[in-house]
Amino acid sequence: MPATRDLVRQIAVISAFCFMIIAAMVGTGLFGGTPVQDLQEGALDADGSYLAPARPAFSIWTVIYVGLFAYTVWQAFPAQRGRDRQRALGWLIAGTMVLNGLWLVTAQFATLPLTVLAIIVLLVLLGVTFRRAVVLPGRGIVDAMLIDGVTGLHLGWVALATVANTAAWLTRVVPESWGEAATTWGIAVLIVVALIGVAIAWASGWRIAPGLAMAWGLTWVGVGRLAFEPANAAIGITAFVAAGVVLLVPLVGMVLRWSDEVRNAE
Repeated sequence: MPATRDLVRQIAVISAFCFMIIAAMVGTGLFGGTPVQDLQEGALDADGSYLAPARPAFSIWTVIYVGLFAYTVWQAFPAQRGRDRQRALGWLIAGTMVLNGLWLVTAQFATLPLTVLAIIVLLVLLGVTFRRAVVLPGRGIVDAMLIDGVTGLHLGWVALATVANTAAWLTRVVPESWGEAATTWGIAVLIVVALIGVAIAWASGWRIAPGLAMAWGLTWVGVGRLAFEPANAAIGITAFVAAGVVLLVPLVGMVLRWSDEVRNAE
């Protein structure tokens, strides 16, 4: 029965959120394990690679978790039970929360390459979820904030975190002689990240949430390279430029879209 399936979905979303929070507590060492910055012999810390954001960047997880909590509560309301958009997105969002928790558990108990695999799978599912949210637009500000906004922030941040996680792994495994090309590769990767941010904005109708999260992370990459170790001015400056691009392009696109809508309405 549709009503039963809808109730099961709502319970699954709640369960996924609870799992994510418990996994986050385990993964961050709150139950006696290793703190995140010390996991994988410090590879995931702010000085783990040239593309690692400074530690304050990770405070965005609080915003994302609060947003996911708000979504979890909202989707559980009886009025949301049978909505087509919840049916289309609820299971996907639940999956992103489960994978979010699994990444932290992987970082705590598994190997660095497996953390890269885990975060790539999370990134792919977030991309699918955000794309479906774009294709099936909602109604009203609550839909925009708790589905499009929260998923967009989650996607934008995980996109940058995937780059940082992969860079941390490669920093540990590539020959030391490759270090001479690290600046060139770092700049090239940041340019690609900026292009990806612009592509996400364009494909989503100039939604700004992914760009906000990416710009936040890129800004802290810049701070990390200019103010902390490992220092690299070229990568730091490039990160600031990339942050401006992924933030300003969707803003301009959104303003132009609104202008077109106003002209068409007249």
